Amino acid sequence: MTIDAASLRDRVRELLERHDPATTDRLEFLRARFDAGLAWVHFPVGLGGLDAPRELQSVVDAELAAAGAPDNDPRRIGIGLGMAAPTILRFGTPEQRTRFLRPLWTGEEVWCQLFSEPGAGSDLAAVGTRATRNGGGGGDWVVDGQKVWTSTAHTARWAILLARTDPDVPKHQGLTYFVCDMTDPGVEVRPLRQITGEAEFNEVFLTGVRIPDAHRLGAVGEGWRVAQATLMNERVAIGGRPVPREGGMVGVVARTWRERPEQRTPELHDRLLRLWVEAEAFRLAGIRLRQQLAAGSPGPEGSAMKLAFARLSQELSGLEVELLGADGLHYDDWSLRRPEIVDFTGRDAGYRYLRAKGNSIEGGTSEILRTIIAERVLGLPAEPRVDKDVAWKDLPK
Repeated sequence: MTIDAASLRDRVRELLERHDPATTDRLEFLRARFDAGLAWVHFPVGLGGLDAPRELQSVVDAELAAAGAPDNDPRRIGIGLGMAAPTILRFGTPEQRTRFLRPLWTGEEVWCQLFSEPGAGSDLAAVGTRATRNGGGGGDWVVDGQKVWTSTAHTARWAILLARTDPDVPKHQGLTYFVCDMTDPGVEVRPLRQITGEAEFNEVFLTGVRIPDAHRLGAVGEGWRVAQATLMNERVAIGGRPVPREGGMVGVVARTWRERPEQRTPELHDRLLRLWVEAEAFRLAGIRLRQQLAAGSPGPEGSAMKLAFARLSQELSGLEVELLGADGLHYDDWSLRRPEIVDFTGRDAGYRYLRAKGNSIEGGTSEILRTIIAERVLGLPAEPRVDKDVAWKDLPK
């Protein structure tokens, strides 16, 4: 059956007739939407989709928003939606897809990402967290190690985990990718207080954590390939989100400019105009990137979007603080909190300025992204890597 905009509107109408948002429990409505194939229409039938063109999702979203239907609070479950779901769809078994995708999309189960470590951040392939077979060939896995910078680990039920299963081969070849139950014995989550005062990030200690082999994504030793798919989707999720014209940070700064005429100077005016134009170019590039996604998996172009997002966010938040004058030095609350979401627009300028510093670190540092763009987009010669063919166990630690 061919799916087009008209047929999708009919399906939305049927969903609304059977589950009136005004009288239906929120979770019940979200489950019904998933089962109707209207969660992410480009996913397969039975997994929240209809095998429809990706760009038609906007038709569904607009119809449901107009009807006052609840959403799945995407900011709270962004890691699941933007990173875990596409990875599970691509590399997961039928059983894994059926088990994980529905509660992931409805928000019943929050996900986090156990990738970075104290000694393996930008060089992710150097991870040292070990996963060993319990009882040989076909047994479950026992995981020991430490992960860091883990957003939402304090609220997560599941995690996507990259661990080393073979230290005797080069670092990129000895990795395997798992789904880890964050409620299992041996998983300890500790808060990491940030410059903003809150603990949005965490460090996670894994001590004798048992993971069934049925929760492995991809083949043993294929973890780097699976992780690359996750990282490409992560950068699109961070840098390629749809925003309206003058939306996001540039909208906040433009509003401050209009409300504070006494702070205006020609230099600040020039900076605002330059950043407004760059933000609009970024927005249009994001539309183009999402159109490319409709034709296949994300490529290294997502790295450019994430790089631009980080720079723009930091420059705009800095400009906002200057426009506010002395008021820009105020800060609303330094108390330790463990938020479920990053709320840029719901906090003050001081928070936005400090939190934006993390934009060039999370999701891949700007330095690493520039290397990816140089090598994979521009085709420049690769940097020399002397450890490429050395067994991980023989690398300096």
